[in-house]
Amino acid sequence: MLNAPTAILLAMAVSVCATDASAQEPESKKQQVQPLQVGNVRIGQGQPAIIVSTSGQDEASVLQETEQAARTHEVSIVELRVDKIAFAMDGPRVAKLGQSMRQKLNGKPLLLTFRTKQEGGEKMLDDARYTQLYQQWLAAGFADMVDIEMRIGEQPIQKLVAESRQQKVAVILSYHDFNATPSNEEMLQRLEWQAAHGADVLKIAVMPKTPEDVNRLTSVTWQMRQHSDKPLLTMAMGGKGTISRIAGEVYGSNLTFGNLGQASAPGQLDVNVLYQTLKALHQAGQDS
Repeated sequence: MLNAPTAILLAMAVSVCATDASAQEPESKKQQVQPLQVGNVRIGQGQPAIIVSTSGQDEASVLQETEQAARTHEVSIVELRVDKIAFAMDGPRVAKLGQSMRQKLNGKPLLLTFRTKQEGGEKMLDDARYTQLYQQWLAAGFADMVDIEMRIGEQPIQKLVAESRQQKVAVILSYHDFNATPSNEEMLQRLEWQAAHGADVLKIAVMPKTPEDVNRLTSVTWQMRQHSDKPLLTMAMGGKGTISRIAGEVYGSNLTFGNLGQASAPGQLDVNVLYQTLKALHQAGQDS
């Protein structure tokens, strides 16, 4: 039996999916995703995996959040949001925290992210220092995945992707726009650039001004899924974009973000409500 919030979200998702599906070209075919195994999670197989981000500013609070996420069945991946930590620029101290987190996660993947202020994060960081810190953390060997902002450019990304490969760390290349939703052409080009530059997961997050912006984001996701077999993580943020966080499987998105009490971006849902809605949509898709 679905609880009331889940039932409402499911009804919204089914309605939007049905409307959008009627506009799809009959010959459109979804590309089969090449599953990505990270820790004990197989990304791209079954319903979208749920990522939960830490929001704590010190070791104790981050580790408490980690323990809660580790024992919450609905959480697949835990993201260490380094930029939210008071000592974010202290590379060795962050690495030690990451190692402690990994021990508590019991096989759930640890995603390492420093979200810069340029893309909606908490702290300013120049590209050289950003690259240097990621190199330190990759060498420390505690992360299963890293989120790298594609805005830092081709050369630093090539370096970080190569080092990630050496450490057997999966790479998310990401782009965030907290102000608007770019044109369809620009969003598609960014995803294609990520795919061409070594990303294991392609990520884009945008801010919709209208429901049409949300439709454009899901349309771009669908277009990318038709010719890419890499896992996608796409979302429209804020209240208007909530539907994109729960109906992603329909359009080809393989991961989504939820929260365990503290959202890391506008529009995130509680993981329990999110999981039940994703599960119901997945089962409906299997039956169709």
